Amino acid sequence: MAVRLAGWGFRHATRRAWAVRDVDLTVAPGERVLLTGASGAGKSTLLRALAGLLDPEAGDPTGELTVDGAVPDRRRQRVGMVFQDPDSQLVMTRAGDDVAFGLENTGTPPALIWPAVDAALDAVGFDLGRDRATAALSGGQKQRLVLAGALASRPGLLLLDEPTAQLDPDGAAQVRTAVLRAVDARDATLVVVDHDVESWLPLVDRVVELLPGGGTVEHGRDWRPAPPRLPVRQQHSPGEQLLAAEAAGYTHRGSDSPGLLPTDVVLRAGRTLAVTGPNGTGKSTLALLLAGLRAPTTGRVTAGAALTAGLRRPERPPHRWRAGELVQRIGTVFQQPEHQFLTGRVRDELALGAGDTARAGELMERLGLAALAEANPFTLSGGQQRRLSVATALATDPRVLVLDEPTFGQDRETWAELVALLAEQQDGDRALCLVTHDAGVVTALADDVLALGSTVPA
Repeated sequence: MAVRLAGWGFRHATRRAWAVRDVDLTVAPGERVLLTGASGAGKSTLLRALAGLLDPEAGDPTGELTVDGAVPDRRRQRVGMVFQDPDSQLVMTRAGDDVAFGLENTGTPPALIWPAVDAALDAVGFDLGRDRATAALSGGQKQRLVLAGALASRPGLLLLDEPTAQLDPDGAAQVRTAVLRAVDARDATLVVVDHDVESWLPLVDRVVELLPGGGTVEHGRDWRPAPPRLPVRQQHSPGEQLLAAEAAGYTHRGSDSPGLLPTDVVLRAGRTLAVTGPNGTGKSTLALLLAGLRAPTTGRVTAGAALTAGLRRPERPPHRWRAGELVQRIGTVFQQPEHQFLTGRVRDELALGAGDTARAGELMERLGLAALAEANPFTLSGGQQRRLSVATALATDPRVLVLDEPTFGQDRETWAELVALLAEQQDGDRALCLVTHDAGVVTALADDVLALGSTVPA
């Protein structure tokens, strides 16, 4: 399927600034294009437009955009898309049914549906079976599942928005192989958005960069982005114990297998712990237990005296603290940042925790959000939402930070600024826990690494 954009742009109804503008781009049938650009440059908006998912009444489109010579709405059934947030695409309670859903909607003969489902699940390395509950999947497992759903119908145009961002390195490589296999015959066109440029360069024909002020610039396959800046860190000796997990594990309700095997963790002032490991080993679940947002089903999580000072019931575990007590002591970034937003404006979101307009303004400026102060957090790009979630976690100046994939969806400049800001939190008083697949974050920030084991038993 061919793609053509001429002077195309789009402005959301609630914004003064254009989300994306002045795009001139032609993609030939069977071509593979990597779309890159700064966080917030409009990459996700452009993909949604190609998929026919942008409501013209929800904003101001301009210019021309066609898919195979027609408006995208008329080609929707031949387009497969993976969104940045996999939760937004899951519609069924069982994994196999979720992949089958799209095939059923396109009129695939019943006898062909389940063989196609199994082939798609196998291609992306989803080995948990058709009957696995989608609610019990990790973020990375969900990402594989929605990719399987996009591949199952053998689309003529495949649109992928950060398809490997939540995957461990082996899983990301497997997904890229599955994508390459799906478009190898050149009977499908590929447009992929990813900040991991180097991994995709051998697989695509060209790189197109969206410019923040509008327009595009094209790069050849020998192009390489400049390496990110790394902060200069000060080393601190381990201080007092702030938080600990003792054989803490978790089993989802109705599940026969644990989402997190019993795990021991100690967070000390002056130290940063990176939690790594394959998808499905319970990294995000461990983060929720440490953050006091979920109670372990085995073992316990305890807080040290330095963290419980001032509490009315200091003997209680963090998951039994009052909301106000918790947020002042433990700052958290969820795997899906939109799950923690509470207001309708970026400015208000930060003001909730900061209690200081100067501090809120500083965080917005540092993280490239000042121009979006009046915007609704739910209308931000994925990378902007991630930076806002980090800012809200820092706003209360907590002693412990538990951050799940804090650098997800960032370009090199915003990645470097985020890492620098986190490095500034590494003083002798705070403890940081970073759940991440980002090797650069581990190198730049980690004092200690906890590598969770192989995937928990199915």
